[in-house]
Amino acid sequence: MSDIEEKPRPGLRFLWLAIITVALAAIIAGGVIWSNATTTPKLALDLEGGTSIILEPQVSEGTDISKEQLDQAVAIIRQRVDSTGVSEAEISTQGDRNIVVNLPGNPDEETRNLVRSSAQLVFRRVALVGDPRSQEQIQKEQESSGEESGADDGLSDEERKRLEDLTGADSQGDGDGEDQAPSGGGDVVDAGGSATETDEASETSKPSESESSDAEESDETSGSSEGSKVTDSTPRPLFDPEKDASEWQTEKIIKEYSELDCTNKKNRTGGQQQPSDEPVVSCSEDGQAKYILGPVELSGDHLADANAGYAAGANGVQTNTPAVNLSFDSTGREIFKQITSDITGKQQPYNQFAIELDGLVLSAPSSNAVITDGNAQITGNFTLDSAQTLANQLKNGSLPLSFQVQSENQISPTLGSNYLKIGLLTGFVGLLLVVVYSLLQYRVLGLVTVSSLVVAGVLTYLLLLLASWRYGYRLSLAGVAGIIIGIGMAADSFIVYFERVRDELRSGRNLLSAVEVGWNRAKRTIYASKAVNMLAAVILYILAVGSVRGFAFTLGLTVIIDVLIVFLFTHPMLQFLARTKFFGEGHPMSGMDPRLLGVKPAAYRGALNLSIDDEDKSPEAKRREKARLRKAGMTAEDGSDTTAAAAAASESEETSSDTTKAAKPKTAKPKAAKTAVGGMTIAERKAAARRAEEEAAAEDSAAADGKEDDK
Repeated sequence: MSDIEEKPRPGLRFLWLAIITVALAAIIAGGVIWSNATTTPKLALDLEGGTSIILEPQVSEGTDISKEQLDQAVAIIRQRVDSTGVSEAEISTQGDRNIVVNLPGNPDEETRNLVRSSAQLVFRRVALVGDPRSQEQIQKEQESSGEESGADDGLSDEERKRLEDLTGADSQGDGDGEDQAPSGGGDVVDAGGSATETDEASETSKPSESESSDAEESDETSGSSEGSKVTDSTPRPLFDPEKDASEWQTEKIIKEYSELDCTNKKNRTGGQQQPSDEPVVSCSEDGQAKYILGPVELSGDHLADANAGYAAGANGVQTNTPAVNLSFDSTGREIFKQITSDITGKQQPYNQFAIELDGLVLSAPSSNAVITDGNAQITGNFTLDSAQTLANQLKNGSLPLSFQVQSENQISPTLGSNYLKIGLLTGFVGLLLVVVYSLLQYRVLGLVTVSSLVVAGVLTYLLLLLASWRYGYRLSLAGVAGIIIGIGMAADSFIVYFERVRDELRSGRNLLSAVEVGWNRAKRTIYASKAVNMLAAVILYILAVGSVRGFAFTLGLTVIIDVLIVFLFTHPMLQFLARTKFFGEGHPMSGMDPRLLGVKPAAYRGALNLSIDDEDKSPEAKRREKARLRKAGMTAEDGSDTTAAAAAASESEETSSDTTKAAKPKTAKPKAAKTAVGGMTIAERKAAARRAEEEAAAEDSAAADGKEDDK
């Protein structure tokens, strides 16, 4: 009886549900107006189409490619793509050589570059940095403008004369001297912001991919052929471009430097496997500078960690300047210490080292102090997003092979759109069958199921929009299947609850009491069921890849929404309906009519003997009936008809009452004496008997609840 006296407040739960729904809708609306959110979820590759990139490994003739190498490359490429927020990408091997990367929608250039680059990351000393144009182009532009040749190119008079002798042209450039910071320049400082940084130490080049590759690549010192890698197991004598000029001022290097035009995008495709133990010519990634670099000094394999953050000032206080923090392993720490020790204090460009990825210079920061602990910080023209992108690339590791793009094609979404139509039609038919069953089985109460499913659908759609906008989620055909199955399973929760309420009505409770007691019993079953479903979805999401993860995600999402709906909508709705006349009085169309549920009407058997038929009584009810009869002095034997005993008890009470009335003198109110028995009218006795039955039923329910709790 206490459940009824608590006076549940369904309106409060309705309010919370409304707040959640309106808040989600407002967030999405704000994203549509002020950001790049959309009113429809992004679709995956199988529904929208996208871009297919086939990567072919670059190895020398006769070199075998192992399955382990391909599997490792697939895993690293998948990590890179996932780090950009692109979901539902398909990455797999094709045959025993190629890797196929299918990206949904229209991926941006940054994501494409992550897939294309093989992440051959190395550190080289800078010997020369100058104008990105070729000598021929510079001469033509000077002739057309009438300018004199001889612009500053970073060369000494002797070097310029040698270049002129070799190329037959005046060398041109920009970027010599400390006052001109070449593109790709910047500063490497101690990660703690110690006094390793000068006042000018915050201007670095765009590091979006340069530094990220730092941690990813390594080259083998022993190999001198193209494509060889270096393993810097021990420190070795460093290349000094200032002292070892003869090593890089060769006819081949100078000619290549003179003819290379870094402003031409075709010359900045990257992917070239350059010799690791020879000087090379390279362009900056953005095409703003041209370099002559020394041999590889340090490979990216020795980069232990990389993360994005904010630069620390000279006094150790954090600034608002985004930076990338690098941490080297023990071997890398010693080599990096040797590099910074050798180049610190020299004039540009000899105080710079280049971070090169697949033949392109991503950054060429200068060192202002010796870094001894292996923790460095690169600052420059970073945004926080570009710094984070770089850090993600560094942490994802280097590919075991070098790849080049064999083909890049667009995938048509025609087949996927047909599948989507079929899937949505199938889901609609399934939900329609659930609605029809609910209305036939529960009549008007079935509308609660329908409305609950509608609210669940609205919340699911809003959350999909949010996930698509903020986390790059894309809805695949498998995800659609997960939504349909999840919402369909939500109907199970409503049915479990309704049947519990009906069971309580059959036991003799009124509707208000049945709703509360039924909820207390049903919610345990619902929570246990949803916990199992959620566990299955989480395990499937962790272990699976591709579209199967999309199925697991939407399944888990609908499980959470189901719990919210049954708690914040379905149960409060039944609490509200139980107080209406239509449901409270058990209208035949309400779905809660006790007579249609098999509850037999109570029969009057004399004073305080109003009860249902004996065959409908529980053993506990029969026990209490016997106890009452014993108290009345009319004990029935085991197996005897308790109904007859009750009737005898009733007759005995009536006879006793008649004898008492005969002994008393007649009063002036004979009608009242006939209608009143034992000081109560028949109507009052019926009401008392009805209350007694309800109390007995409540005691039975409480006892059952106690037994379940004990278990």
